[in-house]
Amino acid sequence: MECTVRWHDGMSFIAETGSGHLVAMDGAPDAGGRNLAPRPMELLLAGMGGCTAFDVVLILQRGRHAVSGCTVKLQAERADTDPKVFTRINLHFTVTGKALKPEAVERALKLSAEKYCSASIMLEKTAEISHSFELVEA
Repeated sequence: MECTVRWHDGMSFIAETGSGHLVAMDGAPDAGGRNLAPRPMELLLAGMGGCTAFDVVLILQRGRHAVSGCTVKLQAERADTDPKVFTRINLHFTVTGKALKPEAVERALKLSAEKYCSASIMLEKTAEISHSFELVEA
């Protein structure tokens, strides 16, 4: 896996991923940025959310559960001093489907957190990570 990050201007940067996609990043106005794009740490949090949501949907689909939607809302706290690492992250999943069993969703969340989601497993080295979920009948 590779990625190239180029300084654009001000405190704006453009990342080009190994798969050829572009992602813009910018700093906060108080740090010389213009607030035109997400901050790098926001992208890290979004990456964790994407990684675990991908796992949960795939695990449920492979288990032949009728999942039709998955949203994860992440709320994070960071250290007060540098390096301002994530210290606490809560992931709240809203999983939509037909006759989904809570046990199946709990199992998918656990497998993602403990075995498959590289981002979660990496971030748990500095952050206390918690999960919750709700089911919505399709």
